[in-house]
Formats: sequence, structure tokens, C-alpha cells
Amino acid sequence: MDMQKPLNFDELKKTFKPMRDVNAEHRQHLSKLERLAVWITDHIGTMGFILIIFCWTILWLSWNTLAPKAERFDPFPAFVLWLFISNMIQIFLMPLIMIGQNLQGRHAELRAQADFEVNTKAELEVEAILRHLENQNKLILEILRKLENN
Repeated sequence: MDMQKPLNFDELKKTFKPMRDVNAEHRQHLSKLERLAVWITDHIGTMGFILIIFCWTILWLSWNTLAPKAERFDPFPAFVLWLFISNMIQIFLMPLIMIGQNLQGRHAELRAQADFEVNTKAELEVEAILRHLENQNKLILEILRKLENN
């Protein structure tokens, strides 16, 4: 017989690297400051954060517009303190968000590489299964021919 010898399971298993958890790998390589940047990026990009900023702004502007004049600490119409605090928040959050996005981008690249490895492994396994099926078909045809000749 000149049939191709099918790859057995143990031979197939030896060709693969063990699966890895890229999420755990990524988390392990982050410093505390990088974890903080990712946490901030994750939380600032939510509707909850927008609602907090919106409510804070409404309260601030309402108080400094409608409260008794003696109680107002950031007078209408300039709201200088509110503008200063808002700008400081923006100045600090923008670089943190960019750092967090860069870290999330690296994480996405790791996940894409892991997906590629899984797809490659699946392709090789499918190829091995197809070889086994071809071999079984040849053997079945050979058995049928022997049975017909008897």
C-alpha cells in the first residue's frame, strides 16, 4: 500500500505550544501606574462618568447662579473657579486616557496573536482529521474491493 501514514494524536500534540492566557500575561506585565491608567480609561469612558460630570456642573452652576449672593463662591457669569477645575480635570485626564488606550491597544495585539495561534492550531487539527478520513476511505474501499473479489 502507498497510502500516506496519518498523523497520530501524540505526534499532533507535540507540534503545538500550550495555550496561554494572554489576559493574565498582560495583567502581570502592567505596573501599578499602568493599571491605574487602564482603570481610569475604563471608567471615564462610561455614561456614569458623564452623568457625574453633568450633575456636578448643574449643581455648581445652579448654586452659583441661584443661591443667596453671600453664599456664592464662583460668581455668575464667569464661573472662573469652575472653568479652572474643569480645565485641570481635562489636562490630567487626556494623557491618562491616551496611556490607557495605548495599553489596551497592546492588549488587543496580544489577543489577536493568541487568536491567530488558536486558528493555526485548529487548521492543523482539521487537516489531520481530513487525512485520517481520507485514510479511512481508502481502507474502506480496499476492504470493499476484497469483499467483492471473494
